[in-house]
Amino acid sequence: MKVHASLKNLRIAPRKVRLVSHTIVGLSANAALIQLSKQLKRSSDPMLDLLKSAIANAKNNFGLDENNLYVAQVCVGDGLRMKRFEPRAFGRSMPILKRSTNVKVILEEREEGKNRTEVNKKSEIVTIKDAAATEEIVVKEEKKKTGGVDDRKKEAKPKAALRSVKKVFQRKAS
Repeated sequence: MKVHASLKNLRIAPRKVRLVSHTIVGLSANAALIQLSKQLKRSSDPMLDLLKSAIANAKNNFGLDENNLYVAQVCVGDGLRMKRFEPRAFGRSMPILKRSTNVKVILEEREEGKNRTEVNKKSEIVTIKDAAATEEIVVKEEKKKTGGVDDRKKEAKPKAALRSVKKVFQRKAS
């Protein structure tokens, strides 16, 4: 199973990021973490964070084992380019391109399905629906006790009036 993590508009040129990214392709996830933590390049820190994010995605979203993952691909592409100009002699100007990078890390399993755990997303959804249903029941019971008038609506009007008072411009104390 493939797991993705991406980083957009990293303010380092793609050519410099590729020097770091090519060193971790094919390594296991743990070995790649060690490799990136020992490198002295400036782009190794954001790449380390991106790899940690991909591993966390694999664990939390798909229930994969960290020891069974390896770096299958690292795609490094051009991001935005900021165009600036530098003054030169005789009133001329030269363009400067400040490049940025988009990076995408793809992790895969070495052995398909080894040490995989179940991810319980359905149970979380059910509990949210149950909480909303119990809240509705409580509100209906309160309405029966108060004769159909909701106390929360009475309190909401004065608070709205107070909010409009707070938005009046006041000078800073000097």
